[in-house]
Amino acid sequence: MAALNAINEFVIRFANVNGSGSASANVMFAKIVYRMGVPVAPKNIFPSNIQGLPTWFEARVSAKGHLGRREGVDLMVAMNPQTFAEDLADVVPGGYLLYDSTFEQRISRTDVNVIGVPLTRLCLEAFEDPRQRQLFKNVAYVGALAAFLDIDFEAVKEVVSLQFRGKEKLVGPNIQALELGRDYALRHYDCPLGLRVEKCDAVGDKIMIDGNSAAALGCVFGGATVAAWYPITPSTSVAEAFERYCERMRVDEKTGEHKYAIIQAEDELAAIGMAIGANWNGARGFTATSGPGISLMTEFLGLAYFAEIPLVLFNVQRGGPSTGMPTRTQQSDITACAYASHGDTKQMLLFPSEPNECFNMSADAFDYADRLQTPIIVMSDLDLGMNDWVCDPFEWDQERRFDRGKVLDAEALDKIEKFGRYRDVDGDGICYRTYPGTHPEKGAFFTRGTSRDNYAVYTEDGDVHAENLRRLNRKFDTGAKILPGPEFGQESQRSTIGIIYFGTTATAMPEALEQLEDQDIIVDTMRIRAFPFALEVAEFVRAHETVYIIEQNRDAQMRMLLMNECDLAPDKMKKILNYDGMPVTARFIAENIAAAVKPGARQGGVAAE
Repeated sequence: MAALNAINEFVIRFANVNGSGSASANVMFAKIVYRMGVPVAPKNIFPSNIQGLPTWFEARVSAKGHLGRREGVDLMVAMNPQTFAEDLADVVPGGYLLYDSTFEQRISRTDVNVIGVPLTRLCLEAFEDPRQRQLFKNVAYVGALAAFLDIDFEAVKEVVSLQFRGKEKLVGPNIQALELGRDYALRHYDCPLGLRVEKCDAVGDKIMIDGNSAAALGCVFGGATVAAWYPITPSTSVAEAFERYCERMRVDEKTGEHKYAIIQAEDELAAIGMAIGANWNGARGFTATSGPGISLMTEFLGLAYFAEIPLVLFNVQRGGPSTGMPTRTQQSDITACAYASHGDTKQMLLFPSEPNECFNMSADAFDYADRLQTPIIVMSDLDLGMNDWVCDPFEWDQERRFDRGKVLDAEALDKIEKFGRYRDVDGDGICYRTYPGTHPEKGAFFTRGTSRDNYAVYTEDGDVHAENLRRLNRKFDTGAKILPGPEFGQESQRSTIGIIYFGTTATAMPEALEQLEDQDIIVDTMRIRAFPFALEVAEFVRAHETVYIIEQNRDAQMRMLLMNECDLAPDKMKKILNYDGMPVTARFIAENIAAAVKPGARQGGVAAE
């Protein structure tokens, strides 16, 4: 039978049962590949229960740097009898199936290379503790993979030592379990397989980190000292990581006192209220949530928008609506966040695409919020937030100082006869403010969430209220000049066809463009990084005959936002939509565009209109 042959270019998937302890073993495999200098993109595909349902862990190994998700599995590690038939069906012809041969399985395909290793029996014989037997059979298949894929075993042991740093007593048993699988594979099979992991230098100085941890570290560097949150998948680890970093980095060197506050609130509404209060009082505070939390937070988002109080909010998006798919990814909260709250409200959004941007945009968000005196919502998603990514190392300018915007001190207030909190002095829509306690007499920190005049005095004068709304629109226009502009794929226009994308879709785009070029389809690309849109965004659309907008939601929410905010013709903006809860793939993008550009070409996926 023909077998796949590839070095450092394949997809491996682990099929396990949730709660079986497989996650650490699967992550260990990804880290081993990374430490061998090969780029790897792991995806944890898990259910929303604690134990018992199927879970998968997929890793794309690609020395070429193609780290977007890819259809098909080259090597399946099938450890879940419930999904065995489904997992077998996903293996590409000529691929490999590794399974626990302690138990009989009906294998219906003849075009797949089957490899049986009695993992349960090996662990029963080697370990007495029942829990160790369960956990170490996962570690044992990593050992078997080391033999099958020709992985340097020293690199394997190095990762084990690092993973259990501070818990040295666990290192020996884990290495023993690795050797069980490795030795069995070497004794019973010709190793390596056609698939191999070979040491290379395609990683360089890149790091591996998940987006939520990167965002949390960005909060520390951005000056955040207050986090108020309510647990919700997939955003919980933002607050948890922030706490870990603060324990090390928010400590007074002289007194040893911790200089931060982290509050788990009773619900999302309370959490955002606390964060708004912290920012109003001069601290830099944030909260983190997902779609259902955004729904609850909208009233307070309206308050922060209209009272003009800085706030940073992380929305790690997941599948909706309602509870939806809590452990799947989507980009489906765009319109909910852009127009969050009732009345004429517009919120400012940032769209990071990978952990390095999570770090930088998180730190920058606090400057933006202070300068613009408004909420800044960082629009991450589950794929970016909860999965590990190989990315460039973070950089920070030690000379950088926080930009607190138009904040007046007591000396400045003394020079003003009558301070107007909501008076637009500079014509940019942004007023001057101060912090509570700044001046012994002038209560210049007073703010209102109701209609008010320039001096924060309550009013029901319709003309005054209308002017307030016009000024807030001027601020929104100022935000378009301050927030990150779009990123273009090339300097000059090469084609009449354009592609617009944003967020984690960026991972699939380089490979999608290669596939399009193979079909002689040349396109221009633009990645949106923020809302409100810079002028270049509308100019890009107008400069092309057809523009395809790639989104991971059903309703083409970014397209609607472009139509609404930029007054663009809808007929030239075509939808390419993926909303099955899995990250969009390069083939999905390329096939849908090819089908539209070249009628009769194969079309795949959910929708291309």
